[in-house]
Amino acid sequence: MPNLLRILVVVFTLFSIAAPQNAVAQFVPPPPKINAKGWLAIDFQSGFVMAESNAGKRMEPASLTKLMTAWVVFNELRAGNTKLQDEVLISKKAWRMPGSRMFVEVNKRVSVKKLLKGMIIQSGNDASVALAEHVAGSEDAFANLMNHHAQKLGMANTNFMNSTGMPGEKHITTPRDMVTLSIALIKEFPEYYKWYSEKQYTYNKITQYNRNKLLWRNKFVDGVKTGHTESAGFNLVTSALQNDMRIVTIVMGTKSEEARARESQKLLSYGYRFYETHKLYEAGTPIAETKVWKGDADKLPMGIKEDLYVTIGRGQYKKLNAEINIDTQITAPVQKSQQYGTLDISIENEQLTQVSLVALENIDKGSAWKRMYDSVMLMMQ
Repeated sequence: MPNLLRILVVVFTLFSIAAPQNAVAQFVPPPPKINAKGWLAIDFQSGFVMAESNAGKRMEPASLTKLMTAWVVFNELRAGNTKLQDEVLISKKAWRMPGSRMFVEVNKRVSVKKLLKGMIIQSGNDASVALAEHVAGSEDAFANLMNHHAQKLGMANTNFMNSTGMPGEKHITTPRDMVTLSIALIKEFPEYYKWYSEKQYTYNKITQYNRNKLLWRNKFVDGVKTGHTESAGFNLVTSALQNDMRIVTIVMGTKSEEARARESQKLLSYGYRFYETHKLYEAGTPIAETKVWKGDADKLPMGIKEDLYVTIGRGQYKKLNAEINIDTQITAPVQKSQQYGTLDISIENEQLTQVSLVALENIDKGSAWKRMYDSVMLMMQ
């Protein structure tokens, strides 16, 4: 029988967590009206989109650009190409930058760590340029690095011309691309992400406050970044963690600082009120077991490569259904991580997600006798 033929072997399996007690299914209304040019609310773990409008439309990022500036520097730190304690010589270009500033002084040396905090908390344009010049030699060269990383992250509709977010005709992004970047930053660099929750920073005896008003208004908010120019309007990427559920939102092109905070809070309130996220299966944990022919073992444990999360309407957990489809004929040798089936998660006959079922072990060819015996058994079947 051909290996592509599949058979349904399991129509329901118990998930790795218990169903919530006394959970009552709730009606999920349409998202609230958001006064912005574009917005998006997404679950951090599952990628489920709770609300969106113009999420793929190109817009000016303003200082949201500094999320990518930070990403590039964090990546350099991880690679060992620079260190937090490295001293950066401040150029005239960095010192002269207009707009929000950390107030570094020309020809003085400032550590990478201090510059990162000045850029993240104070949104310092001077700090951003200083970091760009330190990493790549010039801001233009650094912008090429930014675009390289953007493409690797799948930010297909983004192009950076500078490290600060100063307006430029070709300096452009989308709400979806900025959320993609924010989620990647939180996942990849938790040791540095914590700085986005700091409410103030003092440098050169000047104390400045984080412009993200939700850090004061919502105890679950721990980031991420504001942005503003006259042409872009007021932008805000927000991340909140409540009861182990993280939601990331973005609003772009709002009318004021107050508006971007208010509209972002609307999205967070909607997401937490009407949705819940569950971890169903862990990566590398056996979910199913199936027969292997002509191998040095008869059974193959199967699982998934990454933890599986789903986001559903509140109270709908008991309606979840899992179906496991496995190839009917698996013949050794079997290579670990090779796909041999699928795991389908649905709710009331509507598919939520499908992920690959993979081998969790290597299985080598069996002895000559075992291979001969199994060949006869297969012919009889």
